[in-house]
Amino acid sequence: MGAALLVVLWEILALTVFHKAGSGVPTPTSVVSKFFSDLGNGLYGVNLRQTLKEAATGYVVANVLAVALAIAFVQVPIIDKALLRIAVASYCLPIIAVGPILTFVLHGDAPKSALAGLLVFFPTLVGCVVGLRSADRTTLDVIRASGGGSWSQLRKVRLRAALPSTFAALQVAAPSAILGAIIGEYLGRQDSGLGIMMIDAQGSLETARIWGIALVSTGIAGLLYALIGLLGRLVAPWAPRRSLVR
Repeated sequence: MGAALLVVLWEILALTVFHKAGSGVPTPTSVVSKFFSDLGNGLYGVNLRQTLKEAATGYVVANVLAVALAIAFVQVPIIDKALLRIAVASYCLPIIAVGPILTFVLHGDAPKSALAGLLVFFPTLVGCVVGLRSADRTTLDVIRASGGGSWSQLRKVRLRAALPSTFAALQVAAPSAILGAIIGEYLGRQDSGLGIMMIDAQGSLETARIWGIALVSTGIAGLLYALIGLLGRLVAPWAPRRSLVR
């Protein structure tokens, strides 16, 4: 009902307050009509596949590195002290400034995937580290008293304890990967992608198409967010609902 009311309000404002040439606010009906027209022409197919490929590559690689580094932080504290500040600095880098550098250093889809990975890496690292360190201290002491070492604690307690916060981080990171890929297409040299499609639409003053691309990007990001949240609830059903966002 909330979404329906929002669409109705959008239609009313587009026909009244913003009803003038060049306002940049088309009606929802014109956006939907343009979307289906572009969909029928195959315009979304190749561009959407390209963006999803870049986002998926950056998402998978960055998350694997983040989980591996989080385990290293917990198991070898000296690595934590040496590398955590570097990880924080990488997240603080302005993506608009990093994008052109990556475009000249890397080739093909790599710059876009790298930007997607940069937006994904730090949230997953923090979520995984917090989860690994949230393991029950008493259980860890029992394993230690039974002759188990830090790796036994990791396998039997820490990894299970880290699942809820790790999946929550993965859930938040999914929309960020889509955003990073689109920004990379804006800044880099590419023939296809939702970012390139949006640039072309801006150049031809196709306002309805621009809004359609934005809504499609939002819908995909929301769908990935929901799917990973569902996967997290299936993998860690014991976790409180507040840990895995509904």
